[in-house]
Amino acid sequence: MAIIVDKIQKKRDIALACQELFVKNSLKDLTVSKIASNAGVSKGSIYDYFLNKEEIVFELLNIMLEDYDVIKKKKLQKAQTTKERVKIFAEFFYCDETAQLREIYKDFISINLSSPNLHMKEFQTTCVNKYFNWMCEIIQEGIDNKEILPESIHLAKGLFALGEGMFIADSTTNTIEDLQKELNVNIETIFSLIEVKK
Repeated sequence: MAIIVDKIQKKRDIALACQELFVKNSLKDLTVSKIASNAGVSKGSIYDYFLNKEEIVFELLNIMLEDYDVIKKKKLQKAQTTKERVKIFAEFFYCDETAQLREIYKDFISINLSSPNLHMKEFQTTCVNKYFNWMCEIIQEGIDNKEILPESIHLAKGLFALGEGMFIADSTTNTIEDLQKELNVNIETIFSLIEVKK
């Protein structure tokens, strides 16, 4: 009797087996042979599940984001104010628990900028829409609770983009000394302008 392989789970298993390898090495320095060896499968098996090594990064990022979203939802539920929720949202770009995820995310951004493909662009679009809508919900809840001004909804996309923009600037330049401090100062400043005065 033939062994039935759960292809979705096998794909996840291969990607997760490579997590440390991708975190510690630049994608350009890795070969499919090295990735296969690290995952404990043959090079041919890699190609059974992925078109190339870039797709493994894509799969790994997807898995890691799903896991982090669960953590973030729990933190958001405990937060008392809209400002706290926005700061929790921004933690992705500097907290210790997302350090490995950020390394994978950098590779994904690099791939997406240098050799984009339709599948990755669709994934990125879905992610951006998901997190933007999540930010809109946070802002709208703050408006509904009369914490922040109704016009604040127009800042949702800017608040969402603030973290990513500063993260990229921090990763590619020497212009940001302390990303956590810089993000929190920006968030505090924005909220000083949009909070409903009691």
